[in-house]
Amino acid sequence: MGEGFYFIDILIFAMIAAFLVYRLRGVLGRRNGEERQRPNPYGARPGQEPTDNVVHLPERAVRPPVETAPAPGEPYSLAVGLGHIRGADPSFDEKVFLKGAQAAFEMIVTAFAQGESATLRPLLSNDVFENFDGAIRNRQAAGETAETRLLEIRDADVIEARLEGRTAFVTIKFVTEQINVVRDAKGRVIDGDPDNAHEVVDIWTFARNTRSRNPNWTLIETRVPN
Repeated sequence: MGEGFYFIDILIFAMIAAFLVYRLRGVLGRRNGEERQRPNPYGARPGQEPTDNVVHLPERAVRPPVETAPAPGEPYSLAVGLGHIRGADPSFDEKVFLKGAQAAFEMIVTAFAQGESATLRPLLSNDVFENFDGAIRNRQAAGETAETRLLEIRDADVIEARLEGRTAFVTIKFVTEQINVVRDAKGRVIDGDPDNAHEVVDIWTFARNTRSRNPNWTLIETRVPN
């Protein structure tokens, strides 16, 4: 008799389970392979390429790579040297510098020919001034005079630029047309031709402390092309 009651209990539980499964299937439904999938809120919309969920920031201007200082013994590229100088002194302008350098060139050449050491003093470094002043003194001691007429500056180009610490160095190649004459104590021409001009090529290097309030550059070296 007791076993009959156990059988009835099992049968009742089985009927309840079957009823619950039927109800769940009615509510949730069954997949048959044709159901529409829910859209992925992080995926691409229809017609768009996948974005890999990347959030794109506003575009910025692409800056050129910044070249570092060359190894010891290696030359600076001109663009890099000028860039370093502008970085240390934002007021530096190559065109303005060239105009000032041409004016300084004319002033220095004229003052040297006329023996005006006082005019040269603030424009030259100590070493260059000593060379220029020594040549003037030797010329005066010999009773000689120099005449220089700067007829034209044909070209003035920056060929080298670098920054060493706080000091900027800029080298310019000047191509000029000049008449240069040296006369002895009696006024006779001992060098040059007063009637014919000739081309002169000079390479001058100017320097300036970029932290200085003084905007003037100093001539620190003169040379001629090799």
